[in-house]
Amino acid sequence: MEFSSGGGGGSSGGDPHDASERRKKRYHRHTANQIQRLESMFKECAHPDEKTRNQLSRELGLHPRQIKFWFQNRRTQMKAQHERADNCTLRADNDRIRCENIAMREALRNVICPSCGGPPVTEDSYFDEQKLRMENAQLKEELDRVSSIAAKYMGRPISQLPPVQPIHVSSLDLSMASFGGHGHGMPCPSLDLDLLPRSSLGLAPFPLANISDADKALMADVAARAMDELIRLLQDNEMMLWIKSAPDGGELLNLESYERAFPRPNSHLKNPGVRTEASRSSGVVTMNDLALVDMFVNSNKWMELFPAIVSRERTIEVISSGMLGSHSGSLQLMYGELQVLSALVPTRKLYFLRFVQQIEAGSWAIVDVSYDIPNQESQFSSSSCKSHRLPSGCLIQKMPNGYSKVTWIEHWEVEDKSPVHRLYRDLIYSGLAFGAERWLSNLQRMCERIACLMVAGNSNRELGAIPSPEGTRSMMKLAQRMVNNLCASINPSSGQQLTTLIGSNELEVRATLHSSADQVNRMVLSAAATIWLPVPPHAVFNFFRDERTRPQWDVLSNQNPVQEIAHIANGSHPGNCISVLRALNTSQNNMLILQESCLDSSGSLVVYCPVDLPSIHLAMSGEETSFIPLLPSGFTISPDGSSGPDSFPVGGGDGASTSSNTDPAARSLSSGSLVTVVFQILVSNTQTARISPETVNTVNNLISNTVHQIKAAMNCSSS
Repeated sequence: MEFSSGGGGGSSGGDPHDASERRKKRYHRHTANQIQRLESMFKECAHPDEKTRNQLSRELGLHPRQIKFWFQNRRTQMKAQHERADNCTLRADNDRIRCENIAMREALRNVICPSCGGPPVTEDSYFDEQKLRMENAQLKEELDRVSSIAAKYMGRPISQLPPVQPIHVSSLDLSMASFGGHGHGMPCPSLDLDLLPRSSLGLAPFPLANISDADKALMADVAARAMDELIRLLQDNEMMLWIKSAPDGGELLNLESYERAFPRPNSHLKNPGVRTEASRSSGVVTMNDLALVDMFVNSNKWMELFPAIVSRERTIEVISSGMLGSHSGSLQLMYGELQVLSALVPTRKLYFLRFVQQIEAGSWAIVDVSYDIPNQESQFSSSSCKSHRLPSGCLIQKMPNGYSKVTWIEHWEVEDKSPVHRLYRDLIYSGLAFGAERWLSNLQRMCERIACLMVAGNSNRELGAIPSPEGTRSMMKLAQRMVNNLCASINPSSGQQLTTLIGSNELEVRATLHSSADQVNRMVLSAAATIWLPVPPHAVFNFFRDERTRPQWDVLSNQNPVQEIAHIANGSHPGNCISVLRALNTSQNNMLILQESCLDSSGSLVVYCPVDLPSIHLAMSGEETSFIPLLPSGFTISPDGSSGPDSFPVGGGDGASTSSNTDPAARSLSSGSLVTVVFQILVSNTQTARISPETVNTVNNLISNTVHQIKAAMNCSSS
C-alpha cells in the first residue's frame, strides 16, 4: 500500500535538477506491522470514525489521511472480490441449469406413453388449453361489444351468439379460428352488413374450414416436405440449382436441375400456359433472429412488417404452436392477399401453410407453401390471375450486435387468365414484382425503421419542433398508420369499383368506394392511376419528397410554397424520413401536412396527409394518436423492369431476381419509372353511399391535373 506525500514548491533560483526532484511525488510503502494492525482493525470496523483514525495514526506513525485512504482502498478491494465470487457462482449455476435444460429436452423428445405408445400429455398442454380458453372468452367479449355498437346504430337489438359449449380437449375446438362458429354448425350473428361491413369486424370474406385431425396430419406432412425442399434450395450449390446471371451477378433457378431434384407429376395449375417465377436474395437486417421469428409467427406483425406487399392476411387455424415455449415446430394455416402497389396488377390470393423450424442455435427456417382447401376455390374464380406458391420463405441466421442474415427464396407458378397490363408486363415477367429481392428490401427498410423507433429516446439528433423522445415515437407511429392506410387503399378487398378513361392518352383511373379504416360509418373513395415516365425512379422519388418542388405537382396547394418545420430520420438512407410541412401564403394556418417518404431497392413511396394543428401538437407531446382520423394520398414509384440493372432475361416465362443488395438510389440508371398517383376522398357519412357522377368527375379532374403537372415539371409531356 503506497501513499504520495506530495512535494511542496521551491524558489526558481535553485538547481533545476533539485527543483525537478522536488516536483516529483514521493511514495511511502507501509510496513508489515502497519498493514497487520490496519487489517485487524478493518475486520473489527470497516468504516472507522475520525477519532479512531487519529488514534491509529499516532499508534502507527502515519498521517490521518493515509489511514483514511487505506480504508477506502481496502473496502473497494473487498467489494471487487465479493463481486468476482458472486459472478463465478452465478456462472456455475447458469451452466448447471443449461445442462439440465438440454437433458430434459432430450428426455422429452424420446419419452413415450406406456398406454398408447404416443407422446404423453405434459403440463404445457394444460396451460395451452387455459390460455386458449381465455382467448376465446376475450373474443366473445369483443363480439358482444361490436354487437352492442351495431344495435345502437340500427335501432334494434342484435341477436347474440349461442352460449359457448363446453370445450373438449381438442386443438380444433380450442382454436381462435373455430370460435367463428362455422366449424361447429352454429349460426352467424344477424348483423346488417351495410351498416357494419365484415372488413370492419376483422372477419374473413370466406367461411372458415372445418379442419379434421386427418386434415391436420396432411398439413403437417405437406409442411415438412416443403421445409425439406426449402432447406435444400438454401444450402450450397451442390446440385447446381442456382445459376449466376451476368452482368449483375443475380441468381436464376436451373429448372432442369430443380425438376431432377424435386420431381413432380405435373404443375399444380395443370395448364401449359403456366409460367414460373423463381428468385433468391440475401442480405443483413437490423433485427435479431428471435424478434424476426416472432414477427413472422404473429400474422398482424407480419402484415405491419410488409404493408407494401401484404394487403390482407388472416390466420385461419393454428395447427401447432411450437415446442416447450419455442416457435420451433409452429404450423399455421393462413390466408393472404399479396399486391403490387398499383390497381393495374391483380392481387395474388392464396391459402398457405407457414411452418417454422429451428435448424440450430441462432438459425431458423420459415417456409410458406400454398395449400388447397376443398370447396374454397370458387372465391378465386373471378380473379384474373391464378397463382400457386411453391415452397418459399427465408433462412434467418443470428449475427453479432443484434443483426441477422436473411436469405430469401420466392417460387411461384402463375397462370394469367387475362393479359398483364402493358405498363407492368416487363416488371411482372421479369419476376421482380413478387420476387425475393422485393421482400428482402422491404424487410431491411422496415427493420431499420423499427430500430429507429426503439432508439428514439436515446438519440441526440435535431428533431425540429418535436420536444421529447415520446413525441418522436408517437409521430413515427402516426406516420406508419398513414402509410399502412394508403397501401391498403390501393387494392381493397371489397367495395363498389369503377374504371374510367381520361383524355386521348386514355389515362386509366380505377376508383373504389369502401368503408373508412379510421372513421366509423364513413365511406371513402380511393382512386389510383398509373403512368410511365422516362425518368429513373430515384429522380422521381427526389422530385416528390423535396418540399421545394412540391408546388410544381400539388394541385391543391395553389402553387404556394411549403416549409419543413419538423424532421425525423427513420432509416440509414436520407430519403427514409418523416416531415411536418407548413403551407406558406395561405389562410389555412390551422392545417399542417404530415409526410413520410420510404425508399428501398425495389421502389419507393411518398405519402402525405393534412392533419389539423391540435392533432399534430397532441402527437408531438407523446399522447395516443390512434383516434386521429387520416385520409392520406401519395405516390408509389417502381422501376419498369425494361432495361438496365432492373431487367432480367425472360425465357419461357421464367425469371429470377438478383441476390445483390446495393444502394437503393443507385439502381435503375437508364430505365423508366412506373408512378401510381393515389387520392382518397371522404364521400359520405353513411354506409349506403354510392359513387355519384359528380364524385367521379371531381376525382378524375384531380388525378388528371396532377398527372399533367408532373409531366410538365419533368419535361415528359409527350410520354
